[in-house]
Amino acid sequence: MNGDPCLLSATELRGLIAAKRISPVEITRAMLARAEALQGDLNCFITICGDEAMAQARAAERKMMAGEPLGLLHGIPVTVKDIVNTKGVKTTFGAVPYKDNVPNEDAVAVARLRAQGAILIGKTTTPEFGSKCLTDSPLFGRTRNAWSAERSSGGSSGGAAVAVASGIAPLAIATDGGGSTRIPAACNGVVGLKQSNGVIPHSQALDVFGNQTYVTPTTRTVADTALMMQALAGEDACDPWSIGVPVPDFVDTATPRGDLRGRKILYCLTLPGRPASADVAASFKASLDRLASLGAELEEFSGDGFDIEPIWRAINHTLWRTRFARLAAEHEDELSEAFLKQLALATEVSGVDYQEAMFARTALFRRVQSLLAHGHVLAMPTLTRTALPIGQDLFGTIEIDGQHFDSVRPHWFPWTMPFNMTGHPAVSLPCGFGRDGLPIGLQLVGRFRGDAELLRVSALFEAASDLLSRWPE
Repeated sequence: MNGDPCLLSATELRGLIAAKRISPVEITRAMLARAEALQGDLNCFITICGDEAMAQARAAERKMMAGEPLGLLHGIPVTVKDIVNTKGVKTTFGAVPYKDNVPNEDAVAVARLRAQGAILIGKTTTPEFGSKCLTDSPLFGRTRNAWSAERSSGGSSGGAAVAVASGIAPLAIATDGGGSTRIPAACNGVVGLKQSNGVIPHSQALDVFGNQTYVTPTTRTVADTALMMQALAGEDACDPWSIGVPVPDFVDTATPRGDLRGRKILYCLTLPGRPASADVAASFKASLDRLASLGAELEEFSGDGFDIEPIWRAINHTLWRTRFARLAAEHEDELSEAFLKQLALATEVSGVDYQEAMFARTALFRRVQSLLAHGHVLAMPTLTRTALPIGQDLFGTIEIDGQHFDSVRPHWFPWTMPFNMTGHPAVSLPCGFGRDGLPIGLQLVGRFRGDAELLRVSALFEAASDLLSRWPE
């Protein structure tokens, strides 16, 4: 094979490995070299597993050359966000108190990738416990955007998205509790899926019944996302929402065939009173035109009832306070001001407030269900503007087209949090670039457990553009 394996998708690499045209050793060596070369600029890894990865690659090569049956991801490098447990490899949660933590077992998602032959090359950066939309921490500093050192990678799965966008590895495990996969995917021009509740089991959730956090795939292409879904999906006894959920043929369904005739897409640019930059609005209109050119029927819907950041915060911050109050008391000097401030906010939430937020979560689910009974897919921008400045403060103001607004969450990613709470599948797809040269994302939302159909629509949208030909310099 001629060319750089770092610039190939996992789907392409899979075909070349099966045909014995490229070796897992060659692939892994190239990607580790790229990781080492770019880490100083991007700072997207907490741990690079060089020796372990090469040992796995050599074993994968022997198996390939012996003609043994190969797993779905045999010999393909993958990264794992450093909030997801990896047996024998440090999992720090992006926090100084856990800097030497080594799990004794893999998370279910990691075990499934390994079982299919994937090779772990490193653990990617996360803010402390995945607690914000910016990827920085006292443990490792700041992770920079793949397209500009002056911009944030987004978060909390910033390292995962940057590693994929820059060609370090084609596949990444991320997590998403309020947009943590889709935000950095939009910032870095990659595909970030938050699947339906239960489709991929979550073995680290403490409140599995009330859980709104997901272990997710991040890739450059829809086909690669489908490949990861094929490996990751399926029930596990640890997660009640996964039990009895069938696993469709994601790979076949996500092959871009046919068109979108007979499909109605409901769309909304912004929530009432919330801004969107001119670049985002223009890119969103162009995306809708592309969907219409594929045969989809378009209909606008109202954003009323979706401004739910206070509800999300009441639930999520209460969980964080319950989980981390003791840690904060014992290690206050090792934790960031932003993390401690978020824990402090939860003290203002009463038990009644929390339960009222859970009632509102049910009402939101029913609102989304009613929309998706009328249409097949929802469409909106993933973010209201391109990536924020590298030094952005979570509690500072956010600038959109010269105007400053007082809160980052509801003004930058109002559209991601709702679907963590409802459990519907939501994907961020690259859809264009702003005048600043930074990527812009389109979010599509599918019917509950309609993940395969959402990927089919996504694959057709992706195939109708030439964005995959662009790489960060």
